[in-house]
Amino acid sequence: MKAWLGIGSNIGDMAATLDRAVGALAAVPGIRVVARSSDYRTPPWGKTDQPWFLNGAVGIETDLTPHALLDACQAIEHGLGRVREERWGPRIIDIDVLAYEGAAVDDERLVLPHRYVRERAFVLVPLAEIAPDLVIGGERVRDALAKLDPTGIERV
Repeated sequence: MKAWLGIGSNIGDMAATLDRAVGALAAVPGIRVVARSSDYRTPPWGKTDQPWFLNGAVGIETDLTPHALLDACQAIEHGLGRVREERWGPRIIDIDVLAYEGAAVDDERLVLPHRYVRERAFVLVPLAEIAPDLVIGGERVRDALAKLDPTGIERV
């Protein structure tokens, strides 16, 4: 199956952390990284009184179930030093499962497609680079992005 992930960081050496996260994803049995966007400098969203982020998107092929993929992403976050202290607050790494081919999930651990994916330009800009025609929630990524204001988002 194909899946798409969002990656982000706003603490420390953000570019190196994103590189390590993608490398760790590629090392997980059952995951093959097939696409990676450029990195984008993006303003914070939700909680705006924090440093800017570096965000990107990753396309994978996987044999993992959606929940097993989430577990793998969270294990990588933990291994890279992620501590969950504050919702939408600063973080060394964030790996979100944005969409998983053929899966609609809505439980206490996982919502797919990600509930905010079509509302966040910082997610859609890098995702549109690698999967502009991906349909999420009945809408192509490029069309969802066209409805949003990408002001402040810069390719690095």
